[in-house]
Amino acid sequence: MNVTRLYTGADGQSHFEDTEVELQDRGDVGYLSALHPVQGVIFRHTDGDYHYDWHNAPQRQYIVILEGQLEVEIGDGTRRLFSAGDVLLAEDVDGQGHISRSVDGKPRKSLFIPL
Repeated sequence: MNVTRLYTGADGQSHFEDTEVELQDRGDVGYLSALHPVQGVIFRHTDGDYHYDWHNAPQRQYIVILEGQLEVEIGDGTRRLFSAGDVLLAEDVDGQGHISRSVDGKPRKSLFIPL
């Protein structure tokens, strides 16, 4: 299963890295990953005019897009679009950070899962 990691590099800039979460065949229940300890779950709704200028992730956390889209921009100008079903691991808790914004003026529903 693909997870996009957003992290701070040695240069103080945020970077994207595509990672794979290993899944094991568990028969009738499907394929499962190992247990990932978390602190809890935050349910979030953002309006269609959401635009959060340069900021860092407040803590290491997974962001799971449930509905709508999220665009994330990093310091070199690279932008990535995340849609329903996508998982982002935000780890850029220091450095320059990133910009996040809604797409096409549409609201977004997501889960924030602090680690």
